[in-house]
Amino acid sequence: MASSNFSSLNLSPALIENLSTLGYKSMTPIQAQSLPHIIDGKDVIGQGKTGSGKTAAFGLGLLNNLNVKRFRVQTLVLCPTRELADQVASEIRKLARSIHNIKVLTLCGGSPLGPQIGSLEHGAHIIVGTPGRIEDHLNRGRLNLDDLNTLVLDEADRMLEMGFEPTLELIFKHCPKDRQTMLFSATFPKEIKPLSEHLMQNPVTVKVASSDTTKDIKQHFYSVDSEQDRTHAVRLLLQQFKPESAVIFCTTKVQTQDVADQLHSFGFSTLALHGDLEQRERDQALIRFSNKSVSVLVATDVAARGLDIDNLDMVINYHISQDPEIHIHRIGRTGRAGSKGVACSLISEKEIHKMIRLEDYLGYEIESEILPSADIINDPIKKPMMSTLQLDGGKKQKIRPGDILGALTSKSKNSGQQDIQGNQVGKIQVLDIRAYVAVHRSITNIAIQKLNEGKLKGRKVKVRCIRG
Repeated sequence: MASSNFSSLNLSPALIENLSTLGYKSMTPIQAQSLPHIIDGKDVIGQGKTGSGKTAAFGLGLLNNLNVKRFRVQTLVLCPTRELADQVASEIRKLARSIHNIKVLTLCGGSPLGPQIGSLEHGAHIIVGTPGRIEDHLNRGRLNLDDLNTLVLDEADRMLEMGFEPTLELIFKHCPKDRQTMLFSATFPKEIKPLSEHLMQNPVTVKVASSDTTKDIKQHFYSVDSEQDRTHAVRLLLQQFKPESAVIFCTTKVQTQDVADQLHSFGFSTLALHGDLEQRERDQALIRFSNKSVSVLVATDVAARGLDIDNLDMVINYHISQDPEIHIHRIGRTGRAGSKGVACSLISEKEIHKMIRLEDYLGYEIESEILPSADIINDPIKKPMMSTLQLDGGKKQKIRPGDILGALTSKSKNSGQQDIQGNQVGKIQVLDIRAYVAVHRSITNIAIQKLNEGKLKGRKVKVRCIRG
């Protein structure tokens, strides 16, 4: 049996030493199977769900292949969404901490073009970006890929689902033919095969089974007759399980917004996440959900990809997926890190074919349960414990999370004002020109007053609570 220790790989000593400081003790299955081939320079197709460790697999490979003294774009990593691109770039920067003067640049839609153009003029070793924005920079002659030696497609299935195939084809034409290509995907729809065939040279395929990841998840299946029944069923399930955080998966953008609006009108703390949102709306939705100031997120599969939420209590499939692997991927977002998760799926008679396919995949017969009693529909709705404050200042103003926490928990000069304890402050996220902090709902007004009256980095910062 092959060693699962990183030191058994033909990686540079600096990378192996840095892995140790990051707490990477042994390789995950996808890393153990793919890294030897990646380091050997082979093209690799890897299948593994979010959290399988695939980013570190291709990240270590591309860093090992990098010549930092050659200040040209040597690697391009394509991701379907800005959120995933940001996560991937952050992970690569962590893995590259031992390499001096390395530059990793993100190029994504939804961000201003000006700063990206300036950064490109200064050059970079590694570009991580979304297909549309990369195409834009290539078309305008601002990005040169002549020195590229590594191309990575992360979440390739979602890029195809989002209609990026023509854009990808254009990008590939700008890439040298003599390069290493890696393609990672959680699922493998039929469209991926022709893409990989003309993009890759004799690729090695690595597949990590995901069926075992659902062992800590309790699955429930409920029969519904109509679309109206589905929303009613969702209300009953939210009242029955009272999750602190739940994701409801819908098939279309219109349906996602409609379900979110209906649940909101019934008093649930709900937001929609789909491709029609402005980037700022999307950022805020993800921030408010991840910091526990919103309980329910209604999302499409594509929009939820790259969603990095710890301890998700519940997943509801408003419609069951056609693809059993997508079903497993959806419900695998709950029950992580040893916690028990709950997954509820709604099925109508028209969807029996999906059930049969899922039964074959799971290897057991699915039994439908009776929905909770309608009596609980009028029970008090569980409200989030936190609220989100937005500060009009961020990284550009040199604000750090510690500055915000310090300002909130400092002793009040006003003897009549309540002091804020550290455990009443939740997640703090600092973006370029804004910052967000979650505070316990009971101290929302005190926190706003304290931040408005004080200073951060020597200047006044406007603060408001995001509601709705």
